[in-house]
Amino acid sequence: MAILVTSMLLLLSWLIAPWYSWASGDSGYVVDACNVTTYQDLCIHSLASYSNIAKRDPSKWARAGVSVTIGETKNTTRYLLGLKKKNRFKGRNRVAVFDCVDVFQDTLDNLHKSLGVLRQISAVTFETQMEDVTTWVSSALTDEETCLDGFEGQKGKQIKLLGSRVKRVTYFTSNALALVAKLASTGP
Repeated sequence: MAILVTSMLLLLSWLIAPWYSWASGDSGYVVDACNVTTYQDLCIHSLASYSNIAKRDPSKWARAGVSVTIGETKNTTRYLLGLKKKNRFKGRNRVAVFDCVDVFQDTLDNLHKSLGVLRQISAVTFETQMEDVTTWVSSALTDEETCLDGFEGQKGKQIKLLGSRVKRVTYFTSNALALVAKLASTGP
């Protein structure tokens, strides 16, 4: 009986060890960084790999948030371009797809400009830099929501899939904006 209990305890400790190590140590940094975001689980999952580098540096977390958002936005832009080329939509929905491609390209431009500024933060021009980055990331979020507006009231499997992909990007962008706001409030 004692061997069985010992074996069970050993097995249990082996099973929870990865969770415990994730919840403590360096990954505690990502939890702290993501506490200002609306979509905290997504933030933690998508930025966990940056914990060892970013630690408690709001500038690095803001860069990581924008960088991950760029990756998600690129994936969705490729998806939208594929829909545009395949001509799967007709009428109003076709126009909406074309509009989405345009606004997602604007979104990428704004996110790339933001990342460029975040890589060169200066104490002298910090306030202006943060105003610019906040404006650009906010504009990216507005563009993404504009894409969704084009399909309002429309139904169908393809539209539902498109909507969920675009909505996911808005979650990443919202989190990036929150991380930028945190940086703006704490300073360089």
